[in-house]
Amino acid sequence: MKQLSFIARRIWCGWFFLTGFLFFLPLYPIFLILLSREAWFPYAFRLKKVWAHWIIFTTGIVYKITYEEKPEKGKAYVICPNHSSYLDIVLTNIAFPNYFHFMGKAELKNVPLFNIFFRKMNISVDRSSRTDSLKAFKRANKDIAKGIGIAIFPEATIPAISPELGAFKSGAFRLAIQNQIPVVPITFLDNWKIFPDSGKNRFLVCPGLARIIVHKPIPTVGMTDADVSALKQQVYNIIETTLMNNKRIVGGCRYSKKVLKEEINGSDPV
Repeated sequence: MKQLSFIARRIWCGWFFLTGFLFFLPLYPIFLILLSREAWFPYAFRLKKVWAHWIIFTTGIVYKITYEEKPEKGKAYVICPNHSSYLDIVLTNIAFPNYFHFMGKAELKNVPLFNIFFRKMNISVDRSSRTDSLKAFKRANKDIAKGIGIAIFPEATIPAISPELGAFKSGAFRLAIQNQIPVVPITFLDNWKIFPDSGKNRFLVCPGLARIIVHKPIPTVGMTDADVSALKQQVYNIIETTLMNNKRIVGGCRYSKKVLKEEINGSDPV
């Protein structure tokens, strides 16, 4: 039985990447055009949302988003999700309604085809290089000045201990404080089960329920660089507490339609 489950999830993983790639191919020329001018970046962002919805819809993943407070339309935020799966990137695009740019590791610039998003629109950063990091954050400051949000995974990578949190870096919180804009923590509760990226279950994808909690924005007005550590700890505690409180609640793979319906229509997780 375990062997059949393993094979099925491997097949599902192949389908996940295949359906995303096949839908991306006809969109590629459109993305090239939209990413050729900065004024057209917001349209590329909207099209990326369509692509993200397609991937989720065609792979049998059902998401439930709980907003503790809806982000203010047109406002820039620093968005800080926990990082436990490659699915996090897709679902951040779906969950957060406002226009934002991702800040991600420099290696993403080397991914064929998909690297077009990190040539001009999204921000790549080589954290091993102080010069490159300063350059990336300078670009992020310019984006925020234009009213564009920045999404940063504060763990910087998917930790081997997922779903437990890895150590948070300070960059996202320093960026928010320097620009006096709110931080929005996001907790992905089930992505590590649906699309794991560590251990023996790596890339064993399955359909299921992905619960997402977009937390209340944390204001930074009046904070200084001296408050970076406290803000980082506050966001860490919010996400950590949410993960711990929801361990007992059903989520992830192998759902009947009845259970999915009950979870989606039931009370919001806290």
